[in-house]
Amino acid sequence: MEETIAGPETAHIPKQRGDSLLEAAVRYAEERHWDVFPGTWLEAVDGMQHCSCGRSACPVPGAHPARDDWATQASGSAAVARRLWTMRPTASILLPTGRTFDAVDVPETAGFLALARMERMELTLGPVALTPDRRMQFFVLPGASAKVPHLVRNLGWSPSSLDLLTLGEGAYVAAPPTRYGSRGAVQWVCRPTPANRWLPDAEELISPLAYACGRER
Repeated sequence: MEETIAGPETAHIPKQRGDSLLEAAVRYAEERHWDVFPGTWLEAVDGMQHCSCGRSACPVPGAHPARDDWATQASGSAAVARRLWTMRPTASILLPTGRTFDAVDVPETAGFLALARMERMELTLGPVALTPDRRMQFFVLPGASAKVPHLVRNLGWSPSSLDLLTLGEGAYVAAPPTRYGSRGAVQWVCRPTPANRWLPDAEELISPLAYACGRER
């Protein structure tokens, strides 16, 4: 069963599993061997959801690191993940990039357009996430952040002219079912499965992604 989310072409988001944050964090570590770490969480104050960081204008409430040393806290151990989320079951699930994967981040509309082109090109995708702030993140092999600017230039684009970001070492992504305050939850467009355990190289996806971002300018 699927729910449909409108994009530039008909797009389908798989129905999301009803996992708790703890269950999802443990599964990411156990099944994908992804490092995970707990971020901030949402707190109800006078009927409103606020970020645990205490900032009234937090740009990503409940979905950013809770401590400066988050990189050292991240672990790929399912046992450690279970312990961390047992201590803080409402904490967001954050995944450091630059370790087992990088992420190519584009606007939602460009992402759906790129997905349609990738399907026609019969490209093999890794997991793809959609955030509540309307960004789509394509998981690729580590090292993408170093090569994507060169790849984009080879396609005839100036990297600074496209709304295409690469998240590598020192960055992170939020994983489903993490919520961004009242804006909604991160969702999988292409969920992690045994079929996409082996991630594509950014070079395989950059042409349709750059084309789609170019259409968005």
